[in-house]
Order: sequence, then structure tokens, then C-alpha cells
Amino acid sequence: MTDININSDLGESFGAWTMGNDAEVLKIVRTANVACGFHASDPVVMVDTVKLCAANGVSIGAHPGFPDLQGFGRRAMKLTPAELEAVTAYQIGALQAIAAMNGAKVTHVKPHGMMANMSTEDEDMALCIARAIRAVDRDLIFLAQAQTVQVTTARKAGLRVAEEVFADRTYGDNGLLTPRRLPNAMIHGPAESLAHVKRMVEEQAIFSLSGKKIPCRVDSVCVHGDGADAVATARAVREGLEASQIRIVPLTEMADLR
Repeated sequence: MTDININSDLGESFGAWTMGNDAEVLKIVRTANVACGFHASDPVVMVDTVKLCAANGVSIGAHPGFPDLQGFGRRAMKLTPAELEAVTAYQIGALQAIAAMNGAKVTHVKPHGMMANMSTEDEDMALCIARAIRAVDRDLIFLAQAQTVQVTTARKAGLRVAEEVFADRTYGDNGLLTPRRLPNAMIHGPAESLAHVKRMVEEQAIFSLSGKKIPCRVDSVCVHGDGADAVATARAVREGLEASQIRIVPLTEMADLR
């Protein structure tokens, strides 16, 4: 039986403002990427999210982003290498402290938003992020976008890597996510997302909008937690994969990460 992880970006509420339905999503996914206060979240939201993860047996990861609350971390920023390493380590450390306070542990890191997208093409950026992760805890898993320089750079840095594809996003011929500013960037509806995921998992490849097949490992599938269809999509993807005799496990139980 094949093992696959399903992850979601969560803990993105802030103060009195609520984003997504984390409590329901966490009953379905097996891994959470928890916002660390720079692009979203606050200390109380982080505590609440960690507690929900622990209650549901969900593995916990830090989801560091650019210091851009107003733009939700989705605007390009030019940080120096020292700044990028520092903001990455700072956010991982913040979540580690919150997790420790609640008897839990951070086991992976996944960059957020524009920090993630820029570092799929910029090897220097990916190296800064990998260095920061390794410096904090070399046992942390780098949850990286499949077949990008994030993967190769993290492995060169000596980190274990899980390669991720997206249930609700489309891809270009370069194997990278279609920019959100374009109208065809998102996949809408649980049925379409499941068909998209099953094809990628079965063929171990990404498929672009034009039909190009780009081979890759598929260790983890991301369902974004902030969409209107998040709960229904997560449930459809999990049930659909399990119906195909695929076991859905936390990232920490993926045995063959390297």
C-alpha cells in the first residue's frame, strides 16, 4: 500500500479576524503548516492551532513567510541573504516555543506564499531557507514544491525533503505554479481537485495547463485551508485516495523521505 501525506496551510487567522475552518480541516488532513506571525496569525492563534493539531494527531510544521501582514505574504520582497535566514529562523523558533509550551513538536518547515514561489526558481534564496532550517534543527523536514530547486538545494544542505504537489492549483510548462494573478491559477471544486490529484499520484508527475507531463516524486498533497471549498476538497481528496488503496499518513510517517 502506498503512503501519501495530505497537508494544509492553517493558523492564518489574526486577532478577531478568522480565516478558514481549521477545526474541520484538521479532522481530515494529516499535516499542518502553521503560520508564524509574519504573513498571518498571532501567538494566541498559534497556540490554538497547535492544540488542534495535537488533538487530531496531525504533524506540525512551521510556515514562515515574508514580513507582510497586509499582503498575506503574497507580495514580492527583496531581502538580503542575512535577512532571509534570520526571518526564517525567527519564525521557526517562535512556533517551536509555542509547540513546546503545549507538549508538541515542530517536525517540518514549508515556506509560504511569495517566499516559497521565489525560492522555487532562485537557488540562492532556497539555500538561505535551507541553511536557516538546518541551523535551527537539522532533523526538520523541508516540505518543498516538487521538482524545483527547493528540492535539490535542501538535499545538498543535508535535509530530508518531502516533495509537494497542489490539489487546488494549476501548473505551467516550467513545472511551477500558475501565478495567482492569472484567471486559471486555481482549480475549483472537490471533484476536479480529486481528478487532478489522482492523476499526479498515479503517474508521479505534474501536468501543465497545456498538457505537458513533468515527472516528479509526489510525497505530499496540499489543500489550501483558506478557500471556500477547503473542507469539501480535503475530504474528497482523502476519501478518493483511500479508495485507491493509498494510506494517508502524517509527514513524520513517510518512511522513504531522503
